[in-house]
Amino acid sequence: MTVPMLKIGAVLSTMAMVTNWMSQTLPSIVGLNGTTVSRGGTSERIVSALYPSPEEGWQIYSSAQDADGKCICTVVAPAQNMCNRDPRSRQLRQLMEKVQNISQSMEVLDLRTYRDLQYVRNTESLMKVVDGKLKVASENPRSLNPKGFQELKDKVNQLLPLLPVLEQYKTDAKMILRLREEVRNLSLVLMAIQEEMGAYDYEELRQRVLLLETRLHSCMQKLGCGKLTGVSNPITVRASGSRFGSWMTDTMIPSSDNRVWSMDGYFKGRRVLEYRTMSDFMKGQNFVQHLLPHPWAGTGHVVYNGSLYYNKYQSNIIIKYHFRSRSVLVQRSLSGAGYNNTFPYSWGGSSDIDLMADENGLWAVYTTIPNAGNIVISRLEPMSLEVLQTWDTGFPKRSAGESFMICGTLYVTNSHLAGAKIYFAYYTNTSSYEYTDIPFHNQYSHISMMDYNPRERVLYTWNNGHQVLYNVTLFQVIKTSGD
Repeated sequence: MTVPMLKIGAVLSTMAMVTNWMSQTLPSIVGLNGTTVSRGGTSERIVSALYPSPEEGWQIYSSAQDADGKCICTVVAPAQNMCNRDPRSRQLRQLMEKVQNISQSMEVLDLRTYRDLQYVRNTESLMKVVDGKLKVASENPRSLNPKGFQELKDKVNQLLPLLPVLEQYKTDAKMILRLREEVRNLSLVLMAIQEEMGAYDYEELRQRVLLLETRLHSCMQKLGCGKLTGVSNPITVRASGSRFGSWMTDTMIPSSDNRVWSMDGYFKGRRVLEYRTMSDFMKGQNFVQHLLPHPWAGTGHVVYNGSLYYNKYQSNIIIKYHFRSRSVLVQRSLSGAGYNNTFPYSWGGSSDIDLMADENGLWAVYTTIPNAGNIVISRLEPMSLEVLQTWDTGFPKRSAGESFMICGTLYVTNSHLAGAKIYFAYYTNTSSYEYTDIPFHNQYSHISMMDYNPRERVLYTWNNGHQVLYNVTLFQVIKTSGD
């Protein structure tokens, strides 16, 4: 059966952001530090957990079950004259701020879901209209010639499988509304705790957050790979470094690892900065330095499963550098690939070889003399860096501003300057291409790095000394129980 497709909208990256915030509350009721990120005139708070010592504040000393089987935990509260100094009092206030941030993200998710639900409803109405015409034609066959009748019947048969999918989508939309209500209830519970500061079942609260996270993951798992249909407004995270560079998070590791890497410049660089969290990157603090054994070329680097993959300066050699062991695990020449500004993107910068990762694995985008300077895509084996399969897109690399992979599809921008659009897509699954017209706001007018992160489902860009994120809208495939 062919899985039908619906436009769900750019909810994935928002949901991943909410899940990340929520997961930070799970170990305990902890202290929080906040940092503000500019998002088109609004603000969002990115938080990081600071774990208190076991001696601080509230302590659970026994537990039991009531008649309904609910877990009841008894806690030892600090002395009344210590309440104002109890770190839990401060931590609860900060946690309430965190729940408020979650609620704001859920509002954004709700707005996007409402917009796309209108599209779903329009599709459903169209299907009913077509079905009605088929019934009229069935009752009066003379009103439709045999060929037209068969075409209409085939069209309806193709639309009918959408019905259970539409029902599933409406169910998912209702589930998102329930999640929003549960977050609101959680906020009310925390307000009550703040007012009373009495005994409370913290484990129950933790389980509620776990349940919310589980439901969010369940919703995300229903959404598979999709076709890019839109890019959000830019989210400026930081302004740092020179005009050219790259920054990234790991495309494969668990969401609990929030490290960020930054590599300033496009040639002969060896210094990689590793930040503990996104918040630390924004502040420029809490980082360690890796000094690479070989300098890099270009900005087409990628961090994949704990290792940095990059192009060695003045060569077509790809290096795999492991951060934990601080060593080169493997290096291999990309046969025939141009280097040293032989076949760069339109902005130059030794951007001959662009390494990237998506839902399907590790990729290299480059070109060769036999391919007449047209973009070549090769899927790489991450352990050995062997080329598994190669595609010739037929698109001249020097005419491209930047490119990135999503779900096995290469998307190419027509420029690195202001007014750029995503206007070419090559599909490796069908070895076919099409010209697109997907605008995005190139806020700082000079992009030297643009890569997709499949774990967070956002685009990372380095734009004229600014580190910028974009959410993406994908034309999604919904998995139903009958598929």
